[in-house]
Amino acid sequence: MVEAPETVLPDAGEHASCGQCGRHSGKRWSFAFGKPVPKGAPGEGIIVKCSRCAIRHRPMVRRSLMVAVVVGSLLTLLNQGDILFAGSWTAALYWKIPVTYCVPFCVATYGALSNARR
Repeated sequence: MVEAPETVLPDAGEHASCGQCGRHSGKRWSFAFGKPVPKGAPGEGIIVKCSRCAIRHRPMVRRSLMVAVVVGSLLTLLNQGDILFAGSWTAALYWKIPVTYCVPFCVATYGALSNARR
């Protein structure tokens, strides 16, 4: 039987400081990003961040933007495609289309943060 390597994980009950800004992050408002790294292996492992730094975590924001572009474009074509291709733009489209892109961005960000919450 092959044993899995032991990993170093921060204790979920301990209060840690943010790995980026050093601010104290409470139990409810800390987020863990990264992958567990076996003991002795090179790499950063898990980085604990406060809520301010977590919403600016570049890989998460990049992923959320990609989701927003793909899903927002698909939803815009499905919901407003006939108006866009007919060329009869209304004033409402100037707020509907940006909101169509914001919703998948917010959903993807919320999903990533809820998954990373310690």
